[in-house]
Amino acid sequence: MKKYIAFFRLRFSMGLQYRAAALAGISTQFFWGAMEILMFRAFYRTNPDAFPMTLRATCAYVWLQQAFLALFVTWVLEHEIFDAILNGNIAYELCRPISIYNMWFSRNLAQRFSGALLRCVPILLVAAFLPAPYGLMAPAGLLNFFLFFLTLLLGVGVTVAFCMLVYMLCFFTISPMGLRIVTVSMVEFFSGGVIPLPFLPDGVREVVELLPFASMQNVPLRIYSGDLQGKDMLRPLLLQIFWLCLLVAVGKILDALAMKKITVQGG
Repeated sequence: MKKYIAFFRLRFSMGLQYRAAALAGISTQFFWGAMEILMFRAFYRTNPDAFPMTLRATCAYVWLQQAFLALFVTWVLEHEIFDAILNGNIAYELCRPISIYNMWFSRNLAQRFSGALLRCVPILLVAAFLPAPYGLMAPAGLLNFFLFFLTLLLGVGVTVAFCMLVYMLCFFTISPMGLRIVTVSMVEFFSGGVIPLPFLPDGVREVVELLPFASMQNVPLRIYSGDLQGKDMLRPLLLQIFWLCLLVAVGKILDALAMKKITVQGG
């Protein structure tokens, strides 16, 4: 376990060095969040009662989404891993007395947390001082606040576990490009990255909420804003735990299969 904690610490400290990139990301996310909120405001002005979430809850969803963007986007993948698989440098990793899956998992976690840490505080502070209903509201309650952090961690775990499937499947493909394009597009929509899932038609939403993508950013952001309350918070929480365990188990199986079939060519 100490080995993987060391990998986490090294990658985390490395991620904190990219302050200029974080500053550029903060400005981009401010503008993107503002554009989203203005778009939603235009729709809400036509018929406020036609939407499943209040404008205030939707604005909180958008600001939290931008603040913790680095935690949940699946296009934040390590190019080093793909390069190592393609060019054969994975042989160096195999020489170490470690689990490839565990090492990559800890590195991915560190990369996401370091990126989010640099960006979330300025965005949350500014959003909190914006006038209602366009700013970041306080959590819907003490229980919501606690479950927000719990489901946030579980959501990050589900996201990383899903990304690990992408890495492991690359052992069985010629090029990872097609796989990356499909998975990024799929996760972006079905996780609530484009629009919050409550805005989907009821029949579609009920199916999408059962998928692993809904256990990523969708759950913590809706719990914080109060869109999920009381008993409605229990089912998504249990689904997060279920998908985290299942995705990790499938990733471990793919890891074992890949290690048996891997062939490194060259001299």
